Amino acid sequence: MGTIRETLTRALSGTTGPSSDFDFGGAPPGEVALRPAGVLAAFDAVDGRLILTKRASSLRHHPGQIALPGGKVDPGDADEIAAALREAHEEVGLDPARVEVLGTMPAHRTITGFAMTPVLALVHGPFAPVPEMGEVEEVFTVPFAHVSDPANYHVEGRIWRGARRDYYVAPWGPYYIWGATARVLHSLATRIAR
Repeated sequence: MGTIRETLTRALSGTTGPSSDFDFGGAPPGEVALRPAGVLAAFDAVDGRLILTKRASSLRHHPGQIALPGGKVDPGDADEIAAALREAHEEVGLDPARVEVLGTMPAHRTITGFAMTPVLALVHGPFAPVPEMGEVEEVFTVPFAHVSDPANYHVEGRIWRGARRDYYVAPWGPYYIWGATARVLHSLATRIAR
């Protein structure tokens, strides 16, 4: 398969098109201005482990969910890449100087009105996470082999606001990776498998 860098770079040259929380049905609201956001899919440059967070259970939006570090583009951010790097530094203490950005995948439209751009990157050197108090309950890593294998993803669903919503899940140990995070990672796994 080659090195982690080679594998991710090859995946970036593939195509899967944009994705959406509405991929499995349900109509998105009419024309709405999506808010730009960036999330960092940061893989250890040596062993390929992906950094993920468990959001604090006290948060108003997506409490307790597993997520890639990231967030909305703020006025001081140059673009989605800058937002992802800034947020990863704030949320998990990842020094941007240790991050090698490889590129971006097409934006994922979330049900909450964001155009979430996944930024693929490598982390060089040791990384000791520092979870942001009140935002991040836990920082953990997932093996590259789990994230990059499409067979580890399947579709589940639940009733949300009176309608059935289907979504990808990719559970790993005690962590239930689902929704937009799993959808973005599934797109990456599909690109890697081609």
